[in-house]
Amino acid sequence: MPELIDQIVDAALQAGKVIMEIYETDFDFEIKGDDSPVTKADQAAEAVILEILANIAPTIPVVAEEAVAAGNIPTVNGEFFLVDPLDGTKEFIQKNREFTVNIALIRDNVPILGVIYAPALGCLFAGEVGNGAWRGEVADSLVFKSITNRSDIMVRENGATIDVVGSRSHHSSETEIFLKDFSVGQQKSIGSSLKFCLLASGEADLYPRFGRTMEWDTAAGDAILTAAGGAVVTLDGKRLQYGKVVQDDAPFSNPYFIAKSSQD
Repeated sequence: MPELIDQIVDAALQAGKVIMEIYETDFDFEIKGDDSPVTKADQAAEAVILEILANIAPTIPVVAEEAVAAGNIPTVNGEFFLVDPLDGTKEFIQKNREFTVNIALIRDNVPILGVIYAPALGCLFAGEVGNGAWRGEVADSLVFKSITNRSDIMVRENGATIDVVGSRSHHSSETEIFLKDFSVGQQKSIGSSLKFCLLASGEADLYPRFGRTMEWDTAAGDAILTAAGGAVVTLDGKRLQYGKVVQDDAPFSNPYFIAKSSQD
């Protein structure tokens, strides 16, 4: 597993390089059938990741966002990868730097390994359930380099107040109603899967999500947060499951969930 996570980190770095090359240009975007935007950066990064995963783990199926949008849905049994080549495409289009590359390995319906790379911010997060989580820095996302300043991360203990993190692009009245039961301190907004990373690194306590997400949006962050000592559960307190191919609205869609800095 240590060798595999290093190879997945390399895949994320290479995808990030391609993304940043496009980020520095005047790119266009299109709207997909689910009303979400897509750019050539999404497509180019996914191609890079799929090629690398095919080389390092040819027997493991890959569920990738743009491939699924094109109707390419593999059979998933037991173990598979979930890939979001550019999470936070809206942030990418707005050029606010809060977008990520997400790669996760699922086993028996839960994420066991995850990598999140934020190329415009120069930081990468990784976690393997049972072996902990860490973050590192990348000095120049346009040059393929190894990680520097690597340090272990873990969730923090809850205090008298709860710091809450939420989406920059998606907010709901259900979230405000849910938070009435808590003594809320700071409320932070940030794009993409970076919300999970704030919890995993001890910078926030709670991320309630009352809105549409897909499994590739959450799997890598789920793995990292779980590895750091947190948890992701549905509203009835059960562990969020993956590999939900048969859904009423779309394959691999998530129910509402709560990400938290505690496994209690």
